[in-house]
Amino acid sequence: MSKKASYSKLVNSGKTIFAIMSELAQQHKAIDLSRGYPDFNPDQALIDLYCKQLNSSKNQYAPVDGLFELREQIALRMQELYQADFSPETEITITNGATDALFTTITALVREGDEVIIIEPAYDSYAPAVRLSGGIPVFVDMNMPGYSLNWENVQRALSGNTRMIIFNNPHNPTGTVFSALDIERLKKVVQGTDIYILSDEVYEHIVFDDGVHESLAQHAKIKDQTIIVNSFGKTYHATGWRLGYILAPEHLTAEIRKTHQYSMYTVNTPVQHAFAEYLKTEKKYLEVKLLYQEKRDLLLKGLQGSQFKFKAAAGTYFQCVDYSDISDEKDMEFASRLVREYGLATIPLSYFYKAKSDYKVLRLCFAKHPDTLKQALEVMHRVK
Repeated sequence: MSKKASYSKLVNSGKTIFAIMSELAQQHKAIDLSRGYPDFNPDQALIDLYCKQLNSSKNQYAPVDGLFELREQIALRMQELYQADFSPETEITITNGATDALFTTITALVREGDEVIIIEPAYDSYAPAVRLSGGIPVFVDMNMPGYSLNWENVQRALSGNTRMIIFNNPHNPTGTVFSALDIERLKKVVQGTDIYILSDEVYEHIVFDDGVHESLAQHAKIKDQTIIVNSFGKTYHATGWRLGYILAPEHLTAEIRKTHQYSMYTVNTPVQHAFAEYLKTEKKYLEVKLLYQEKRDLLLKGLQGSQFKFKAAAGTYFQCVDYSDISDEKDMEFASRLVREYGLATIPLSYFYKAKSDYKVLRLCFAKHPDTLKQALEVMHRVK
C-alpha cells in the first residue's frame, strides 16, 4: 500500500468532476452547462434585505441551532405546503446549505459498520460522507433508460446492518420525480424496521407539467424514521449564500445538533435574518416551476433535430442527454472533447456512479439565461 493510501480516508476520491469541468470550461472559454447553479441573480428584494442586515449590526454569531425566527417561518411553510407539523424549537435545524445538512445528518446517525443504501446515479457527496463516518455504502442502480427504480432491488439490498436509505426526490442528476406509488413502496421497505430515511428534497419546487412533489413530510407514519434536508439556494437562485435546513423528529434532531455544534457551529447570521424576513411575505417559490419549465422546454425543443436523445426531465434543473448516436467514446472523453473542440461544458453521467458506467449520457444544467441555452443548442447541433 502506498504511503498516501495508508493515511487517506477517501483513497479513491480526488477533485470533483464539477471542479474539473468548470476549470476546463474556463480554460477554453466554453459555454458552461456543467455547474448546477443559475447564471442570474436572486430577487432584488432579497438582496436588499441581505444588505439591510449587513448594515444593521447582524454580523455576529447566530444561535447554534439557527435563528429562531427563521425556523418559525420554515415551520409555517411546511404547514402551508404539506400540512405537516414541525416544532421550530426541537425539530428544525439551520445549516450551511444542503451539503452541510447531509454531512451532519450522516455523521450523527451512521456508525462504524452500518450500511447505507444509495440510489445511483447519485449526488457525489453521499458516499464519501458515509465512508468518513465508518459506514458502508450499498448501491442500488436505477433502471436505464428511463431512470425508474425497481423497489424489489432496494428490498434485496437490505441487511441486518442497514442503517439508512438516502432518497433524493426530485432526483439529481436524472430529473426523475418519484410518484406517490414510489413513496408507498419506500414506506413498505422501512415498515417494521429501525431504518432511517434521509430525504434530500432540495428541488421540491422544480417539478414540471402535471407532476407533484411528494414530500416525506406528508407521511406521518414514518416521521420518526425520516430526516428531510432542504435548501434555499435552489429555490431562490442563491446557491452561494449557503443556507439550508434539517427537519427531523426531536430524538434525531438532538443527535444531529450535537454533531453540528462541533462541525459547522453556526451559520451566516445576516443571511438568516434576511430570509426570516423575506419568507413572511414572499411567494416567489410559486414562480419557480414556470421559470424552469420554460427553460427546460426551450432546451428540449432546441434539441429536436440534433443527434442527442433524451427523456424529458420531470423535475430539477438538469436534463440528461444520450450521445450514443454520435460517438462510441466514454462519457468523460466525449465531454472533454465537447469542451476542447466545441466550447461546451457538461457533466459525464458516469461520475454519479461508484463504478464508472458507460451509458454514454451527459448531464446539462438549464438554469441559465435563454441566450446561454440558445448558444449551447447551436453548438449541440454541430457536434459529430
